[in-house]
Amino acid sequence: MKFSGVSAFPITPMNEKGVDQAGFERLIKRLVKAGVNSIGVEGSTGNYPYLTHDERVETAHAAVSCATGTPVIASIGSFRTREVLSLADQLQSVGIGALLLPIVSYHGLGEEEVFSMFKSVSQNVSVPVIIYDSPILSRFVFSDALYAKICALPHISSIKVPSGWPSGNEAVQRIQRLAKRLPSTTVIGASGDNTLSEGVKAGAKIWYSEWGGLFPHRAKSLMQASVTGDEDQIARLSEQFAPFWKVSHKYGGSIRPIAAAASILGLTGSDNLPLPLQGVSEEDRTILEQAIARHGMN
Repeated sequence: MKFSGVSAFPITPMNEKGVDQAGFERLIKRLVKAGVNSIGVEGSTGNYPYLTHDERVETAHAAVSCATGTPVIASIGSFRTREVLSLADQLQSVGIGALLLPIVSYHGLGEEEVFSMFKSVSQNVSVPVIIYDSPILSRFVFSDALYAKICALPHISSIKVPSGWPSGNEAVQRIQRLAKRLPSTTVIGASGDNTLSEGVKAGAKIWYSEWGGLFPHRAKSLMQASVTGDEDQIARLSEQFAPFWKVSHKYGGSIRPIAAAASILGLTGSDNLPLPLQGVSEEDRTILEQAIARHGMN
């Protein structure tokens, strides 16, 4: 698959009864209709840690079936390399176009342990692999040297870099360094929604977007404006996204606000998070409702 444009990451609506397959399929079809470049399922926004092994395979299969040709990326993150490899094998068998590998640990991992996992995966897959760098969730920080070492392995095709961590300026400098250091075959992707334009200017070629999983048209427009350097359009679209980014920041992540917004849009039911996760407050739900109505983001 080609790593470019907007890769939209929808939620996996679910509760204690299981995955809301109808709601999930509505989300996927919405992204396909909008013409996103690829769809990323079962990432952090897609609640992969809360899904069983079988649910992950079934949900990925459903995504591929609904995507009608749009490439689908799925996470293979898990505690043990054995489980990572098992997921990789089964997800490839249902037609997943690329595999997203985050660091998952209870006992913190060292660089050699992380490298060994990527090496094992690279030797046992036939599709592209994306390095998922999420230091806040994983408690692991990739060094530039480790990035370079992993990207020299076969099938490692892209990196998902947090374009706002630890700060916007530091992230931009890092993307610039990596663009010079990594193989030309490795596509750098930005994942911080509110710092997307800075990431693209620094060298990112693909936007791994969480809010793009719900508002794909706006995400595509923001990506295009970032690529062309249309500052007025960037400012206008960023203003529209600002309430959503602000609520995400308040909750330390976007899963709860995105779940609330999905239910406001009628794409899923209101009971769409697995326990113990709970939704946003009534006050914040009102903020989301007003932002959706004010900017016509339906």
